[in-house]
Amino acid sequence: MVRGYFWALGGSAGRLVISLAYFVTIANTLSIAEFGLFATASATGIVLSRIAAFGFTSPLYRVATVKPRMIGTYTTGILAALALSIPAIVLAAIVMYVLIFRSDMSLLPFALIMIAEVFFWRTVEIVMIVCNGMGRFGHAAILVILGSAFRASSAILFSLGGVTTLSVWAWYYLSANGLVMLIAIVVFYPKQRLRWQPALYLRRWRDSVAVASAEILFYLQSELDKLLVLSLTDPTIAGLYAIIMRLVDLTALPIRSFNMMLVQAVMRSREALGSLRLRAGIELAVAAISTAALVFFVVFLHFFPNALGKNVAVAAPLLILVIAVPALRNLIEYQSELLYATGHTFLRTSNMAVIGIVKGGLLALILTLYKDVAHWAPLLNAVFAVLYVVSFALTYPALRKNTARAI
Repeated sequence: MVRGYFWALGGSAGRLVISLAYFVTIANTLSIAEFGLFATASATGIVLSRIAAFGFTSPLYRVATVKPRMIGTYTTGILAALALSIPAIVLAAIVMYVLIFRSDMSLLPFALIMIAEVFFWRTVEIVMIVCNGMGRFGHAAILVILGSAFRASSAILFSLGGVTTLSVWAWYYLSANGLVMLIAIVVFYPKQRLRWQPALYLRRWRDSVAVASAEILFYLQSELDKLLVLSLTDPTIAGLYAIIMRLVDLTALPIRSFNMMLVQAVMRSREALGSLRLRAGIELAVAAISTAALVFFVVFLHFFPNALGKNVAVAAPLLILVIAVPALRNLIEYQSELLYATGHTFLRTSNMAVIGIVKGGLLALILTLYKDVAHWAPLLNAVFAVLYVVSFALTYPALRKNTARAI
């Protein structure tokens, strides 16, 4: 387990370095306003990608973890579910474009970003999920690094081109994600014969839909801030906010590797987290690592404000205003993964719905009352503190219940 974690962590560390290079390049090549539009469109794609296959990644992951010989059978199921989910994805994308992006962004680049996120990168994530389930953490780590490297390379090529607009960048982004998807499928996906067994898939559909719903709600509440900032302010403020939250998001990479290993441990043994002291220690460690990572960025950018580019330098002074957000945000994600690992899929879904509603209401309130980002950014700490309290109150009582594990 320790060796596997360090493989996964190695992938996260590699991804952290390359992702930082990618982020710095694209954030400083696009204007702040266009970067805000791109980040918000990408966040929309991440949310919609959870509709793909209606959550059938969950039974595929469980099978890869405990019955890898059936991966071929469940791969056929996920392909069928993916085909069935396409109309829902297209409809949701059209609705999001009309409601949020129509006045600021043309349809073609929006559609290209949706394809890159929903179909290309989500496929790469599915391959990584299967590799992790089978214990091939090195393969998953390589894929993580490849994805970041291809996007970073595309961003560098884009920055060297003559036209550096969002409409052009969308094609680079699509190509990078498409190449990684081809490599993931051809090189890394297990070679098994595809078998069609609809009876198995029908038995899993409720769990799959529950997981998909929970993931949609989780990523919706996670990315809701970007959507609200763009809707209630303007693309430039959305760009500044996206830069801040991108740096915050980088603090979660080592935590997500730990979450993945923890989920597998709990799937194999429900007693893995039986100790209250252990659970409290893990939460303190998650909070400490997350906060330390953001403090590093704050100190580094204080002494070297232009090290990450002129656009990042504009947003850097705002980082200290959201000092508690990484810890609280990562703890909410950790608690959500605990519910998934212990089979509380419906409760996980309802928790994400409650957290999303509370988050949307609080963010809309502060964005309406305060227009200056320096005024409402500090209030994000209070917003995420409320969300953490809600998540804690909904999660830990459920973990005391002896719900049967669904495998």
